[in-house]
Amino acid sequence: MRFLIQRVTEASVTVDGEVIGQIGKGFLVFMGACDTDTEAIADAMVKKLSGLRIFEDADGKTNLSLADVGGEVLVVSQFTLYADCRHGNRPSFVRAGSPDAAEKLYEYVVAKLKKDYGLSVQTGSFGADMKVRLLNDGPFTVLLDSDELGKRG
Repeated sequence: MRFLIQRVTEASVTVDGEVIGQIGKGFLVFMGACDTDTEAIADAMVKKLSGLRIFEDADGKTNLSLADVGGEVLVVSQFTLYADCRHGNRPSFVRAGSPDAAEKLYEYVVAKLKKDYGLSVQTGSFGADMKVRLLNDGPFTVLLDSDELGKRG
């Protein structure tokens, strides 16, 4: 599972000309899943996401989490996070999860963020052609990859 997290001052997602999700200060999270991902992996990813301290404190240090700043989350499905560009010029997406399994994990992640972490969460529309607008704050972008969680470098 991969989360591409952008710290934003605002973000929105539009489908067919209608805004379906919109947040102020918080995280825009592009989420990709692969076929080996499980709810246990999603649990670890959500825990890490919710605890990330990438908002600045009074001293300008990145010390504050979403909960500390009253931040919101906009989660957008993004199978292209599993693009394989090693061969040729056209990316392959064979590592991306099947749509049914990926959608279940997407919904699981959204529910977990709301229920277990009490976060205000907005979403895109799984599988839709979406237009995403954001004002990246920093810019500050972090990639969380479940294959890297728990590894020490």
